[in-house]
Amino acid sequence: MTKKERFKFVTHYFTEHMPVAETELEYRTPYELLVAVILSAQCTDKRVNIISVEFFRQFPTVELLAEASVENIFELIKSCSYPNNKAKHLSGMAHKLVNEFGGEVPESIDDLQKLPGVGRKTANVIASVVYNKPTMAVDTHVFRVSARIGLSTNSKTPFETEKQLVKYFPEEIIPLAHHWLILHGRYVCQARKPKCGICGLTSVCRYFQSNILKNT
Repeated sequence: MTKKERFKFVTHYFTEHMPVAETELEYRTPYELLVAVILSAQCTDKRVNIISVEFFRQFPTVELLAEASVENIFELIKSCSYPNNKAKHLSGMAHKLVNEFGGEVPESIDDLQKLPGVGRKTANVIASVVYNKPTMAVDTHVFRVSARIGLSTNSKTPFETEKQLVKYFPEEIIPLAHHWLILHGRYVCQARKPKCGICGLTSVCRYFQSNILKNT
């Protein structure tokens, strides 16, 4: 099977079985999503959503966040992973967003990456989810699932995976495909023990063909 055929099968499968796929982070504004994505690094969406309730009650706007001390931010997010670094990033992000972008979350990947705590993955999430741009955020789920299925080959970095996915998925569905792969990795193609028995992609999955089917 060629890579093009594999992408076609995967696209058809998810279009039929997961026509609606969205982030599980809870947010109402681009600012809230930006905060949530920064908090979500190495942390579950469930934990972030718990933290977000009080966080956005105290800092409903980026202007109010910019006025907060790093210590106050830390107290609200200390139950997530790496709270010290994230508190500094959130403070720096808020200041830069207010002072250089008029408090508005920018659309471009380059501008987004100028914000503290925002790497390429986070920038791609914001551009995709908020602005529906054809950008592919590659987190651990996307990186793993793409390699297992065979959507990415010989990829050693998230950026290499991103380039392959963007090349083969139709541009108009890239924002949706990002969520397909994340949710599939979160609930089916899990890291330690993939649930191949309930997966509808086994007929095209390189991992299943090489590691499961071959040993049965």
